Amino acid sequence: MEKKRHGLFYLLLSLVLFLAACSGGNEASNTEGEDNVTQETKEGGTLVYGRGADSVSLDPINVTDGESIRITHNVFETLLEYDHNLELQPKLATEWESSEDGLTWTFQLREGVKFHDGTDFNAEAVVFNWERWMDPENPYHVGEFPYYPFLYGGFKGDENHLIESVTATGEHELEIVLKRKTAPFLSYLAISMFGIASPAAIEEYGTALNENPVGTGPFMFEEWSRNNSIMLTKNPDYWMEGKPYLDQVIYRVIPDNSARLTALQAGEIDIIDGMNTSDLPIVEESEQLELIKRPSFNISYLAFNMEKEPFDDVRVRKAINMAINKEEIVGAFYNGLADVATNPIPPSLWGFDESIEGYEYDVEAAKELLTEAGYEDGFKTTIYAMSNPRPYLPEPMKIAEAVQADLAEVGIEAEIITMEWATYLDDTSNGAHDMAFYGWTGVMADPDNFLYPNLSQTNITKPAQNIAFYDSDEFTALITEARETIDQEKRIELYQQAQQLFHEDAPWVMLAYTTPPLAQADYVEGYEAHPMSNDLLTDVYLTN
Repeated sequence: MEKKRHGLFYLLLSLVLFLAACSGGNEASNTEGEDNVTQETKEGGTLVYGRGADSVSLDPINVTDGESIRITHNVFETLLEYDHNLELQPKLATEWESSEDGLTWTFQLREGVKFHDGTDFNAEAVVFNWERWMDPENPYHVGEFPYYPFLYGGFKGDENHLIESVTATGEHELEIVLKRKTAPFLSYLAISMFGIASPAAIEEYGTALNENPVGTGPFMFEEWSRNNSIMLTKNPDYWMEGKPYLDQVIYRVIPDNSARLTALQAGEIDIIDGMNTSDLPIVEESEQLELIKRPSFNISYLAFNMEKEPFDDVRVRKAINMAINKEEIVGAFYNGLADVATNPIPPSLWGFDESIEGYEYDVEAAKELLTEAGYEDGFKTTIYAMSNPRPYLPEPMKIAEAVQADLAEVGIEAEIITMEWATYLDDTSNGAHDMAFYGWTGVMADPDNFLYPNLSQTNITKPAQNIAFYDSDEFTALITEARETIDQEKRIELYQQAQQLFHEDAPWVMLAYTTPPLAQADYVEGYEAHPMSNDLLTDVYLTN
């Protein structure tokens, strides 16, 4: 048996910390830092978090957008989680082990945990959630559940469904049996979409769970004013003793970056996510504000709708790649906090192929390809551009206008179409666009998470996550084989072959890998920006 045990580790860690505290050492003591902030002074207060767009839904299994995950990650908890170093850690599962063939996984679950409605968290509750997720015949399987088929090969009854069974083998013991080896399986369990919801709440609210979320997390849902704010309150019975510190968190929507910064400066909000990079000096020069740089773990791109002419022609797609001056766009709108992208996975992730060079900016070569494809005089088209900033696209309308100007140089007349965030997601997933700006922040530290949802031919059924409608047998075969291969070096080889094929097929224009800037008031303590953008606020407190 291959086991993962944590109890001894934490015992040893506690001993080390105790000995470190007892030894004076040679370092000066901290007289002004956190060591002298008592539990009492940390507790209380309301944190107001300014963001660019509203959530779409608060039922975690039915969302893929970051603004929804930002909330659900603090309300619901998963069996495992990724720490800030992108290492898997226990959460609602404390220990796990696999059979020698890698198909049967046994999990020991955390005891003494309650859902926000007072009901018990246990193995039966986890099974209830899995049955809802995987079985279309389940009465509570309401919605698209998009991430489930991404990862598990379809739903219960489908030919390629990965799960053989999910069984409670004890009050706090869970067994999951797979039909085939799956290298990133444990990573799947850490994805925010698979937060465990209260079975009682699922039964009570049904389709309205998306507006009445009930989990085990540090904060409980209080109220939602659409396109304005979401309020969470402290979970007084949270299983982490003494936490969270805050009484309340309010997520406030302010679409304009500059207006959001002004509200921070005025003390109306305490943290902002998303800034015009030209405003960074304002924060850096302020004595009351602090600049935070989220570790880069994202991609931004312009997707072609390959179901529509002329984007079904690879020559047109390559011509547009050559027509867009990506270096100039990154230089103008990211203020040194981004690099020009080349691959559909970020360079911070293992498996990234450094040998691939992006398409060079070459107007004449682009015109030649368009002529070869039969578009010597260009053509008219549309570009979908989101109205609100995203971590990977801080100034979407300005970037869209820059791309529009570049395309005009090769005879392509592109009309920019924009709309609010939820409609944008709906329209693009249903193929309304010709081209559309998009991006992705990883929710697990595996290339599978960037490639399979966004580019697999299994995800072109509308509403689709693969909004390029990239329908490649070869590409999908490569990433599927990589998913089912345990050997890490072989997986890297397969993913690099997939990246080479992506480059040749050019379903996207790769734009940037970004380091998104945030800002906070200097009285906010304990906040740490997670690479995956799913920031837990458990440790945050206010000193004012």
